[in-house]
Amino acid sequence: MIVVGGEALVDLVEERGQLRPVPGGGPFNTAIALGRLGIPVAYLGTLSHDDYGSLLARLLIEAGVDMSLVRGSAAPTPLAVVHQHDDGGNSYTFYLTGTSLTDLPPDAVPALPEDALAIHVGTLGLSVDPPAAAYEALLEREAGHRTIVLDPNVRPAVFGDQAAYRVRFERLAGLANVVKLSDDDAAWIYPGLAPADVLERIRALGPRLVAITLGTDGAIAASADGYARVPAVPVIVKDTVGAGDSFGAALLAALVDHDALELDAPQLLDDSLLEEAVAYAVNAAAITCTRTGAVPPSRAEIDAWIGSSQQA
Repeated sequence: MIVVGGEALVDLVEERGQLRPVPGGGPFNTAIALGRLGIPVAYLGTLSHDDYGSLLARLLIEAGVDMSLVRGSAAPTPLAVVHQHDDGGNSYTFYLTGTSLTDLPPDAVPALPEDALAIHVGTLGLSVDPPAAAYEALLEREAGHRTIVLDPNVRPAVFGDQAAYRVRFERLAGLANVVKLSDDDAAWIYPGLAPADVLERIRALGPRLVAITLGTDGAIAASADGYARVPAVPVIVKDTVGAGDSFGAALLAALVDHDALELDAPQLLDDSLLEEAVAYAVNAAAITCTRTGAVPPSRAEIDAWIGSSQQA
């Protein structure tokens, strides 16, 4: 089982002058994506008892996500207004104060199931405190016992001072076994450094694997035993929301398929394995980009997509 910690919120997407509510949050999307890929997954976070919270819970359950680690809250669901740009990118305005996101003190973090082999944490869960202190305590408690996956998923509007966040990020990256980030994340955390240089800087902190998505240029990944650079899959982009989360989930699913995610996994992360895993993740992200909203593909959809691409 992979335990995913962090925010579940509602994105309000501008559409024809109206705001359309869409369930979201990087960790929420990642949990849904893992569930659709058939990977045992549990969500560790706080959900409101309001209507939006009930919707988020229903979608997690429908995706097969274990809800035993969820904390209920009387506070309202956090919101993010999504501003869509002509280049296909998005920016966000967040409404977080006094919401269920912040209703997670460190002493409320539960014990994890015995079969939890990995913990995935990121986005607002590591930048807004509370709940950042709770998730940091979880990672410090479990580092060395379970695989730690870190996805910063930077949101400049709420991440605060870059230098201060970089210190926190590097401290947590030192605990992590897998770090996944986008080129935008890399540029914000390490301004002026090329993605390849960021890759090596983070890998030097100790993670076994570091992967960086590059948008229309695909993705790169490196370990002590291998390197991969995979081109993007050309698609007509409808929406990029959730693409990075689909990539991250599919990358983890590929590592699980190769018995390469466990702490004591004997499988080397060599060129061949990394190329296969990253290509699988790139295809998952491409499918997500053809859809409106964060709608990650199932394993069957990815397999069919790859199969049709190989026949073309």
